[in-house]
Amino acid sequence: MPSPVAEIPAAAADIAAAHYAAKLAFETDCSDVHAAFALGKVDFVLLDVRSPTLFAQSHVPGAINLPHGKMTAHRMSAWPADTLFVVYCAGPHCNGADKAALRLSRLGLSVKLMIGGMTGWADEGFPFDEGVPTAA
Repeated sequence: MPSPVAEIPAAAADIAAAHYAAKLAFETDCSDVHAAFALGKVDFVLLDVRSPTLFAQSHVPGAINLPHGKMTAHRMSAWPADTLFVVYCAGPHCNGADKAALRLSRLGLSVKLMIGGMTGWADEGFPFDEGVPTAA
């Protein structure tokens, strides 16, 4: 009798490859976001979709605060149409980033979810910023 792991056979390699490639088209992780900022290769806009109060208390460095309810076509037109947005919220227990990703995709924009959110960022040991950034 097989183990609980092997009881359901693994997918064929080609099917598994298609599944994981599709999954990565929808999400990124904290480590990849951190690496992009560290390397200066930031080809996306990082959006913290939590409340302004929570954002001011602590947020991922380089993020812009934009709660999903404020993501309108007019507001998002501030960026070029081909901008890639990466959204995050508190963590796996919060669906704010999913709501933001849905809203952005319905506006015809490219979006990925940063899995783990604030919890994942903390788990990786990455630093946070506090306060609200001021315009240069």
